Amino acid sequence: MSTAPLFLVEAVPSSGPLLLDGPEGRHAATVKRLRVGEAVLVADGRGGLGRAEVVGVAKDSVELAVAGRTALAPPAVRVVLAQALVKGDRGELAVEMATEAGIDEVLPWKAARCIARWESGPRGDKALAKWRSTVREAAKQARRAWVPPVGEPLTTSALAGRVATADLALVLHESATVGLAELALPAAGELLLVVGPEGGLTDAEVDELTAAGARAVRLGPEVLRASTAGAVALGALGALTGRWAPVAG
Repeated sequence: MSTAPLFLVEAVPSSGPLLLDGPEGRHAATVKRLRVGEAVLVADGRGGLGRAEVVGVAKDSVELAVAGRTALAPPAVRVVLAQALVKGDRGELAVEMATEAGIDEVLPWKAARCIARWESGPRGDKALAKWRSTVREAAKQARRAWVPPVGEPLTTSALAGRVATADLALVLHESATVGLAELALPAAGELLLVVGPEGGLTDAEVDELTAAGARAVRLGPEVLRASTAGAVALGALGALTGRWAPVAG
């Protein structure tokens, strides 16, 4: 039996009726083709998760009966991904996979060797909107009650400032001599994970980030693509911390 599909709503009631309309309602009615009696999940993107049953279907909306609401706490170790801009759909793939793997926040990073350039204006706004839409859809696919926010693009100096406030900041780098499994990871707080572009990090970037407090680490003997490194690192962190412990409810 497949897992019930998840739809995002503004607020999840503790019980009672809920009308699923707008884009979510159209998707439920015309794409998912939900039928009366089917089970669904609804989430507010902020930890609220409800279990519901379809009680009515219209052309572009679905009526639900919510049986109960659960408030899911965020993980004790909050992982933030600073993802360098990647050209084309590789960037969307990077944030999609990271979201499915459990990332808690995404920070687009304008690294020196990025081929993609998100300039201020309509083109940059469109690229950022694509990342945000991709993250939202990936959260639904993964049945996540929390939708990771995607921040405004950061320069390296701004990223260094974020590094300084994190409980632990890690820069994935192929020349690092320390493996991720060798580190003492925090039991709680913010863990910032920095992934560079396809062209790699410059020495100046590594120096600036490590001077702000980051540690350079590597995942293993292979060199991963910028679009996959974040998700692979999240998988390792899920196993090395308590993030993958079963969630009650």
